[in-house]
Amino acid sequence: MGTGLMSSRQLPLGIRLRDTSVFSSYFPGRNRTVVEVLQSLGGADARGVSAAPTCLWLHGPASVGKTHLLQALCARDDVSIATAYVPLREVAVLGSDLVSGYGEFAVVCLDDAEAIAGRDDWERAVFSLHQELHERGGHLVVSGPSPPSTLGFRLSDLASRLGGGLVLMLQPLEEEGQMRALQLRAQLRGFELPDETAQFLVRRLPRDMASLCAFLDELDEASLIEQRRLTVPFVRVVLERR
Repeated sequence: MGTGLMSSRQLPLGIRLRDTSVFSSYFPGRNRTVVEVLQSLGGADARGVSAAPTCLWLHGPASVGKTHLLQALCARDDVSIATAYVPLREVAVLGSDLVSGYGEFAVVCLDDAEAIAGRDDWERAVFSLHQELHERGGHLVVSGPSPPSTLGFRLSDLASRLGGGLVLMLQPLEEEGQMRALQLRAQLRGFELPDETAQFLVRRLPRDMASLCAFLDELDEASLIEQRRLTVPFVRVVLERR
């Protein structure tokens, strides 16, 4: 599993992949096809060449799991490929030279591409990276809030390549899917979340997975301290104390 910005080379940026950001902890809902496409990047066809295009663009609203899936690609231990995860919103200020040499990797994941749209130095650097990956048969996986054509990239060659690959959209989970996602998170943390409690959380809290997961973690800590099961009455008490 990757332990830093890159899974095969440590960089002194103080950035780590989240241990929980793996494919097994992502509840796909209507996004199963997208997840399968991303998981296939470690595979190859009969000629030993990956069937996916050089660039894959992943977009969708906040809290649908874009960062989770990009980090999951870099945390895989079931395939032997060199990967890199770059959180552009956090590292853009360090300069575009940061991604120099990343063309040697099999998969490079650029998160929050809107952070560098319109910045000439970064756009040229990402274009060069795309070219290097294309020549070597690698993949550039990029996330953003919307399709690349809407983000104002000024370098036309870059915009063409980002939009000319595979553009994948993540759909928000519906109520049932949010309940199952919370129960999966609870299971992985080692506790049970009953159906009625999961439904209560989804209907009482903001309907985005970031808020729901954050409160579930809060509930887990409270239940351990007070030795209580996650019943609806107990959840009401925790909510009232906030």
